[in-house]
Amino acid sequence: MASLKTVLGPHAQLAGVRAQTEILPGVALEFIDVKRMPDAYRDMARSQPYDICEMAPTMYLMALERGAPITALPLPMTRRFRHSGLKKRKGLALATPRQLEGMKVGVRNYSVTAAVWTRGVYADDYGLDPARVTWVTEEAENLEDLVLPANVQRLAPGRRISDALASGEIDVAFDGLAGAGDAQVEMEEVVADAAAAEQRWFERTGIYPIHGVIVLRNEVLTAHPGIARALFEQFVQAKQRYLAGLAALSQPSGDDKRYLRLARYVGDPLPYGFAENAASLQALVRYAREQQLVRSPAQAENLFIDPRTAPLGQLAQWK
Repeated sequence: MASLKTVLGPHAQLAGVRAQTEILPGVALEFIDVKRMPDAYRDMARSQPYDICEMAPTMYLMALERGAPITALPLPMTRRFRHSGLKKRKGLALATPRQLEGMKVGVRNYSVTAAVWTRGVYADDYGLDPARVTWVTEEAENLEDLVLPANVQRLAPGRRISDALASGEIDVAFDGLAGAGDAQVEMEEVVADAAAAEQRWFERTGIYPIHGVIVLRNEVLTAHPGIARALFEQFVQAKQRYLAGLAALSQPSGDDKRYLRLARYVGDPLPYGFAENAASLQALVRYAREQQLVRSPAQAENLFIDPRTAPLGQLAQWK
């Protein structure tokens, strides 16, 4: 039996996928646990050590443009809006995100997907020019040949975003893994009414930010032409079971609570498929180019292949 090395994040909606013994006759998924998902994203972008891997969508776009032999399916793994998640020192006067111009903002690295979404959303919704913000990073970029804009500054080796906050060097940073989740100073959201702003944004644009897609090595798609469709079907079935039991959970997680809340106005909080996510995928491709993470234009439908409508074994192409 063929065994496909598979790395997925610990998402509750994937319990049914992890329970599968065979994804196709004679083809099994061998699940591999990694300590830190961003490390798996980097490895998949650079050398593709896994057959199937969850990957940050911005990292995928950058790797694909550079010729990485991988193809993404429109199976978003995590959804959250990005008006929230960027925080400022409590009490700092900042009436609108546009006032970030001229300031320093801490982020793990420039290309992290959370920051790509936030920069794009703030540009579209508040008129922020991200080129007028100094983006202070603590980690090297995952693709070593990335030429960073002049307004990106790296902290000295060993220094963290939380250190820069503590010293007063910066007053604004991304929360969680995207920046200073370990900050010891008291922080508050840059957008005070983020939940309301996010709902208005979605109702106006239909854009629902994506943080993770499922990527396969092209060799796997060629060797097993039915694998993309089989995966898609299993992911859909597992998600449906998860959503059906969501409201009845006695101890819902933070993600569970967020999806229950978002479902009130987005409908399906975890939509799968290209058509269902077209506005979001197209926006992310646009943001990546505007922020100099990819250099040439491409159409989202050529990058995220929907196995329900594409020929068996179709591969992504940057065009």
